[in-house]
Amino acid sequence: MLYPMSPKVVELKRKLDSFMDRHIYPNEERFYREAEELGPWKVYPVVEELKPLARAEGLWNLFLPDSGHGAGLTNLEYAPLCEVMGRSHLAPEVFNCSAPDTGNMEVLERYGTKEDKERWLKPLLAGEIRSCFAMTEPAVASSDATNIESSIVREGDHYVINGRKWYTTNATDPRCKICIFMGKTDPDNADRHKQQSMILVPMDTAGVEVKRALPVFGFYGVPDRASEVVFTNVRVPTENMLLGEGRGFEIAQGRLGPGRIHHCMRLIGLSERTLEKMCRRVRSRVAFGKPVSEQTVTQERIAEARIMIEQARLLTLNAAYAMDTVGNKVATAEIAMIKVAVPNMACQIIDWAIQAHGGGGTSNDFGLTQAYATARLLRLADGPDEVHRNQIARFELKKYSNA
Repeated sequence: MLYPMSPKVVELKRKLDSFMDRHIYPNEERFYREAEELGPWKVYPVVEELKPLARAEGLWNLFLPDSGHGAGLTNLEYAPLCEVMGRSHLAPEVFNCSAPDTGNMEVLERYGTKEDKERWLKPLLAGEIRSCFAMTEPAVASSDATNIESSIVREGDHYVINGRKWYTTNATDPRCKICIFMGKTDPDNADRHKQQSMILVPMDTAGVEVKRALPVFGFYGVPDRASEVVFTNVRVPTENMLLGEGRGFEIAQGRLGPGRIHHCMRLIGLSERTLEKMCRRVRSRVAFGKPVSEQTVTQERIAEARIMIEQARLLTLNAAYAMDTVGNKVATAEIAMIKVAVPNMACQIIDWAIQAHGGGGTSNDFGLTQAYATARLLRLADGPDEVHRNQIARFELKKYSNA
């Protein structure tokens, strides 16, 4: 094995696998039912029931590196654990390792004031509240974040915020208490990457209106509590500014690197689970006189799926190792490569699994439609494929700039 697990990680994975078997998989049907019946504006009771159990077993805040609040794991150490959690939509929040809270906690840990950490980070680490991240806007192509039009204008000892955001994950959750908002403080700056800033906005501030929940392939709340939020003359104190005016892009790059690799780690777990479902299904079905598992096309797809998962895992572990050893900024190409490769891999394997399940694969009974919605969403979230491919190509071409 190129990246062997340390004894500490082996033990955590053993505990995590056991917890998944005892508490996560048996409660998935209930989780999906609650999400459908209660909708994205409610708390799902099953999640709140399981969180204390996970915390009691020491399976809490595993994502946090170099911190006294979590397990203190490196990205490489966290990868196999995140993969296990990715096998179920229910799992990440139960272990307090779900987006966008993980990224927001890391931002608060790095850039928040002592007061920010006490007011927001502490309850987030405890799983008592949730948070959202408002960057994407409906009026512009947000794949180019310099297009963002929302404004953050200083007036005395306050900033006044105006803008319309969407795909703001978690905003409909009644536990969502704090938003990290990205907007422009200096729209005329010649450096387009210094026009933006990030600021903390309590969700109960006057002028913050969660307009609607947004469905992802018809799903509300699972796999994502996507939301549209309008900010109208929202006033927050100047001390809510993170790191300083014009440094929003800098924070975003630090935040999105770990977020992207976490998504990829989870998708590998989801792909493994999907391949398992596919194999069990084709072994239990007979068509044209023999098990579907003996049909050549089925065997080819199973083989290709195994190859693709192994390739994606190695690429992701390589990116994690690079982030740990040379830093997120230097590892930009490695992160971009997995952000393209892994969601595309997952989409293909889930599509084959749906095909293997026949008509039932298009229902919600097998978890495949929910899985596909997640994988397809992640070809857009945290930067679309096209942006990452362009970035990878630029890195490659730069090698031959003197040729």
